[in-house]
Amino acid sequence: MNTRNFCIIAHIDHGKSTLADRFLEICHTVSPDKMKPQLLDSLALERERGITIKLAPVRLQYTLNSEPFTLNLIDTPGHVDFSYEVSRALAAVEGAVLLVDAAQGIQAQTLAHGLAAMEQNLVLIPVVNKIDLPNADVAGSKKQLVDTFGFREDEIILASGKSGQGVGEILRAVIERVPPPKSTGAFVNHPGGGKLRALIFDSFFDPYKGVVAEVRVVEGEVPSVSTKIKFLGTGAEGEVLEKGYFSPQLVQSESLVTGEIGYIATGIKEPDLVRVGDTITSTSDVEQESHIGGVIKPLPGYKEVKPMVYVGLYPIEAQEYFELKEALSKFKLNDPAFSYEAEQSAALGSGFRCGFLGLLHAEVVQERLLGEFNVNLLATTPSVEYLVGDQVITNPAELDPSSFHSSGLREPWVSLRIFVPQNYIGAVMDLVQERRGKFTDMQHFGFQVELSYEMPLSEMITDFYDKLKSASSGFASLDWELLEFREVDAVRVDIMVGGEKVDALSTIVFRPKAEGVGRRLAEKLKEVLPRQNFEIAIQAVIGGKIVARETVSAFRKDVTAKLYGGDRTRKDKLLDKQKKGKKKMKMIGRVEIPQEAFLSILKS
Repeated sequence: MNTRNFCIIAHIDHGKSTLADRFLEICHTVSPDKMKPQLLDSLALERERGITIKLAPVRLQYTLNSEPFTLNLIDTPGHVDFSYEVSRALAAVEGAVLLVDAAQGIQAQTLAHGLAAMEQNLVLIPVVNKIDLPNADVAGSKKQLVDTFGFREDEIILASGKSGQGVGEILRAVIERVPPPKSTGAFVNHPGGGKLRALIFDSFFDPYKGVVAEVRVVEGEVPSVSTKIKFLGTGAEGEVLEKGYFSPQLVQSESLVTGEIGYIATGIKEPDLVRVGDTITSTSDVEQESHIGGVIKPLPGYKEVKPMVYVGLYPIEAQEYFELKEALSKFKLNDPAFSYEAEQSAALGSGFRCGFLGLLHAEVVQERLLGEFNVNLLATTPSVEYLVGDQVITNPAELDPSSFHSSGLREPWVSLRIFVPQNYIGAVMDLVQERRGKFTDMQHFGFQVELSYEMPLSEMITDFYDKLKSASSGFASLDWELLEFREVDAVRVDIMVGGEKVDALSTIVFRPKAEGVGRRLAEKLKEVLPRQNFEIAIQAVIGGKIVARETVSAFRKDVTAKLYGGDRTRKDKLLDKQKKGKKKMKMIGRVEIPQEAFLSILKS
C-alpha cells in the first residue's frame, strides 16, 4: 500500500511550519503563485502571532524511484497549552518527524511529544533543523538526540526548512521507515473486517454542510454521498453530504478508504452530537451486525483533557448571551480541549465558566471568539475550584469570607512530574518551593532527572509555566494530575474602583501572599484604566481592610488659557469653578472598565 501517514512534532519555534512549506513545494501540492510562508497556519491569529495553534492535515503526492506515493501529513503546534492537538494527531498516524533546532537543541516539548509518540509505538524520524544558522551546534544536537531517545547517529537527518536542504531525504525516510497503514491489528474488533470505522481527530462547523469531521479511516471505506452514517459514542445519525481530503483546502474525492486521512461532511447542525475521539460507521453496517448478533466496537478515543485554568466569560451586552452560547458550542468543535458551563455573576449577569489548558490557551480562545464569531467578551481573573464543606466554589465572588472558619476552605492539589536536565535541578527546586510545592521523589534517566512534587493547583495557573521555562532555559517539561482537596488558609481579595466593588476582579489568594497580589492588581489596573474628567481611586480590599490604593489622575483642561491680564482673583475664580464641577462629576460619574483592562489583568 503506497500510503504513509505522519506528523511533525517539535518544541515551539523549531521550524515545523516552515518544513511543511518545503514539503508542499517539493510535492507540487500548491502552485507557486499561491505559496506563502507558513501556509498551513490558516488562522489569522496564527499568522499574526507566528505560532501554530491548530493541527493542520494535508495530502502530498510524491514519486520515489518512479513509484507514486500518497503522504498524509499533519502539522502540529509546539506550545504546551496546545499539547492536546498533538496527542490527537499522534493517534491518527504511524510515524512522526521529530524536529530539533540546531541552535537550541532538545527542549521541553521535544521531549514531551517525543515520549508521547514512543508510547504509541510510532516510528520516529529524528531531524536536526536550521543547520544553516551561524550559531548552529549540529554535533551537540545529534548527541542530545542519541543520549535522550537512543537513536543511532546515522539515522539522524540534517536539514534546513528555510533553504530546502535535506528535505527530500526526510520524504525518502518517511516512505522507507514509516510502515503503511494496516486494516488489521489492534484497532480491529470485528472478525470479518471490512466494516467502516473512522476515528474523528478534529472537526469544524460549516453553515451549509453542518459539522465537518476530520477523520482517519481505520477500517473499511467511507460510503457514497447520501448514505446514512452513525456515531458510536453519541448514537447520533447523519448523512455523507461530501467526502474528500485536504490539499490543504477541501478537495472532494470519490473514495476514502482504510489508512487514509480526509473529511466527512455530516449534515448535522447540532455541534454537541459530534465529538472528537468518536467513531463513525455506516448505519447499514450497524444493522447488518445486529441481525447476526454482533456489535461494531468503537475505536479507543482520546484521554479526557484536564482543564487547568477557569475563567468567567461574559457578553458585554446582556442580549448577546444566546449568541455567545451558540458561538461557544461551535467553537468547542474546533477546540475539544476547551470546556464551558453556564454561570451567574451579580456584577456581570449571565455568562459562562470556561476551562482552559493554560493562560495562552485562554487568551487565544478569547481572541478567536472575537475574530471568528464577532463576540465581545469580558473575562474574569483566572481561578481554580475551591470547596467549602460540600459546596463547590468556581467564582471567587461567591465565597463568603465568614463561611469557612468552621468548615474550612479546601483547594485542589496536584501531583507534578517535572523532567529537567541535571544542571537545572537547583533553580527548578527553588521555584517549586516558592509556590508551596512539597518534594516527594527524584529519579535519574541518563542526563534527564524526573522530579516529583505535590503542589496547589492555584500556584500553577498564573505564570508557573513561564517561570519554569526561564529557570530551565526551556528544557523542562511537566505532567500533572489532580491529587485531592486540602485545607488552605486563604482570603478573598476584592478590587474597588471609584468606591464600587468589581465582582469580576475578585480572587482567592493564600493569606501570606494576599497583600502583594492586591498591590499588583491595583498597579496593573491603574496602567490600563482610561483617565476620566475626575480622579479615580483603585483600592484592593481584604475583608474590611484596604491593603493597597492607586489613583488614576483626572484630565485637566487649562481653563485659565483665555486670560490675558488682570489680577490673581480672576484666575482663582475660574479654578474654583472647575474644582466644584469635578467634585460634582465624581459624585455622579460611573467608571466603565473596558474589555482591554480585563484582558490585561488576565495576562498578568
